[in-house]
Amino acid sequence: MEYILPLRAIALADLPRVGGKNASLGEMIQNLTHLGIRVPDGFAITVQAYEEYIDHNHFRARIQEIVGGMDTENVVELRKKGTQVRQLIRNGTFPEAISAAIRRHYLALSAQYDQEMTDVAVRSSATAEDLPDASFAGQQETYLNVRGPEAVLDSVRNCFASLFTDRAIVYRQQFGFDHFDVALSVCVQKMVRSDLSASGVAFSLDTESGFPHVVVINSSYGLGELVVQGAVSPDEFILFKPSLLQGHRSIVEKKIGQKDQKMVYGEDGGKATKLVNLYPDQRNRFSISDDQALEIGRWVCRIEEHYTERKGAWCPMDVEWAIDGLSGQLYIVQARPETIHARKNTQTLTEYRLHEHHQKPLVSGIAVGDGAATGEVSVLYSLDGRDGTTDAAGFVPGSVLVTEMTDPDWEPIMKKASAIVTNKGGRTCHAAIVAREMGLPAIVGCGNATELLRDGQAVTIACCEGDSGQVYSGTIPFEKLETRLDQVPVVSTPVMLNVASPDIAFKFAALPHAGVGLAREEFIINNYIKVHPQALLEHRRLNDPSLTTEIERIIRGFPDEETFFVKKLSYGIARIACAFHPHKVIVRLSDFKTNEYKNLLGGHHFEPDEENPMIGWRGASRYYAPGYREAFGMEIKAIKRVREKMGLTNVVVMIPFCRTVEELLKVYETMADFGLRRGENGLEIYLMAELPSNILLADQFAPHIDGFSIGSNDLTQLMLGLDRDSALVAHLYDERNPAVKRAIAHLIRTAHEHGTKVGICGQGPSDFPDFAEFLVEEGIDSISVTPDSMLKTLRALARQ
Repeated sequence: MEYILPLRAIALADLPRVGGKNASLGEMIQNLTHLGIRVPDGFAITVQAYEEYIDHNHFRARIQEIVGGMDTENVVELRKKGTQVRQLIRNGTFPEAISAAIRRHYLALSAQYDQEMTDVAVRSSATAEDLPDASFAGQQETYLNVRGPEAVLDSVRNCFASLFTDRAIVYRQQFGFDHFDVALSVCVQKMVRSDLSASGVAFSLDTESGFPHVVVINSSYGLGELVVQGAVSPDEFILFKPSLLQGHRSIVEKKIGQKDQKMVYGEDGGKATKLVNLYPDQRNRFSISDDQALEIGRWVCRIEEHYTERKGAWCPMDVEWAIDGLSGQLYIVQARPETIHARKNTQTLTEYRLHEHHQKPLVSGIAVGDGAATGEVSVLYSLDGRDGTTDAAGFVPGSVLVTEMTDPDWEPIMKKASAIVTNKGGRTCHAAIVAREMGLPAIVGCGNATELLRDGQAVTIACCEGDSGQVYSGTIPFEKLETRLDQVPVVSTPVMLNVASPDIAFKFAALPHAGVGLAREEFIINNYIKVHPQALLEHRRLNDPSLTTEIERIIRGFPDEETFFVKKLSYGIARIACAFHPHKVIVRLSDFKTNEYKNLLGGHHFEPDEENPMIGWRGASRYYAPGYREAFGMEIKAIKRVREKMGLTNVVVMIPFCRTVEELLKVYETMADFGLRRGENGLEIYLMAELPSNILLADQFAPHIDGFSIGSNDLTQLMLGLDRDSALVAHLYDERNPAVKRAIAHLIRTAHEHGTKVGICGQGPSDFPDFAEFLVEEGIDSISVTPDSMLKTLRALARQ
């Protein structure tokens, strides 16, 4: 009888005997160890042992009697009968042959690590948990820091019982599994001392959009259960796989989480684990280094490659990792196929759009999914109401569930909700995983949603506005749009995208595109950095204590102010650049006007009052100015970092609002002082053609640049001599005015005479398909439009 199998003797083909978790661990030990990927050793207690345990105690008929005909929609009945079954299984006894085998293999594992009674993790491994059409992730239990043969046996019994948790019972009903068609194996695996370091989860794709070319890592201090449960809001790293595998330091996003506690080993004789609070300096640091994130990323790529090869089709992976605080070494403790996006129809693009509104959000957090929902708030602090709060039995279907965090016991309630909002958690926590699986919009890591939202309050949940999810008061109408990508017309003129927010770049990468014609630095500075660049560099000399305090809070996790600016700007640019790689991504250098710069934190210390900022100190004229060149230098360092360190050489630089050729050359000199030169490492530089001087002197500008990009917004107002922000003359503003069209035609003709490309990135082609048709007739080389206008523009061009 095969009651026990060493992990190193197991492979994926053994899934029916040892379940998905064990089969995957054995597969990695056998096939990936030679690549340097470390997996802690251990053994599997087979499905046969579970079935003999059930039969030895005569449980089968008794369990069928308890759960047969049960109404899983009735929360009270579900909890009562689920508890009854679990208690029954926990009180069973092992056949002597099985208990003896478990003791023997545990002691042998202890001896392997030169310990009398080593610390192990005991995890359930169900035979159906990783099937492509039934994700059972996180359904069964995990027991950490288990020591001694008797404690192992108790944990195994508890794992057997966890096959009948409330949510597991509901899942099997939902997916049509018989309760005894799904059997259980148990994994006993040597612990990794991540309680002394850090651990977390990694996915080999973007968990929200399904974008396949990144690794998303969530990390926190201590044992990994808090990340999985969502009890902490973890740090997040995003790595771009293609350049990572070429040896580049391709971290394209890095966000510090709200980590207030960690799980560590308990005291001898007490509980196996305990929670301890983190000191402020730990909370304000990233839990892993960049080098550790890069190593995790490379390992996840190799694991994905192996499983893809085995499956014969792309197989994105969900990986749990841990760093041993004693040795400093990385280990993989679980790996399973990601099932949510693997079964999505990639030929259909689904978008949710809220109707126009002017509300500020009541609560914000991390968006899960890209949907929207409305409903009345139901705040729940527990499932049974023993702490004086609402009993879950009274939860009204269609309500918005608002709670501290969820665990698998909450799933019967979650499936009744229209949306989920939690105080804690990150993108890979339990609430996020289950919400994706159920197709529900969720916002996690909100901090204090249970305090700010009240029972019965009508709200709108919006996860369709980027990485940040918003809760708005009242019912805001929204629409759901679906587009068949295989039915989008093909046109001869390349159509690019204007992408402002890095948060939505992965989602829009699915559109048929020829790259990005305009990525604005201002959006990244305004939303990711939020501080005036000179204030970052000079705040300590300003004698403004409140400004210094706020800047120190904002830059936590980074060693100094300049590093913060350079890295945050580089992450925003890189996220867009990797989403559309290998196509060109044209990044426009900052073009804030003085009144806009003044609105940034600390900006009032540095910006002059101008009568007409629209035509004042903006764009190129700032870059070489003695008082601003050091601040501009940080932008150049960020772009240099994206291209050279991250390997994203598809980034093209664009200079805005450049009035003269002499000014262009001064900008080039300043860029060179900070290490960026046209032509080096293939760097192309474009000029925004938005001033009459750019049009009239196109023949003089052309030899110094690689392309023009028409900014039709500013070009229109300056050709017609009107302020586009003035309502009094707004009726005269029209990109299709003959003067504007004649200027554009002249530019295209002159540029082509000098072998220089011309594109357009203004609003005109997005708003007016007939304007896009005019551009094509004139021979424009590319058109860049907003994502919501892409399909409309393609159809208009296809009609020509």
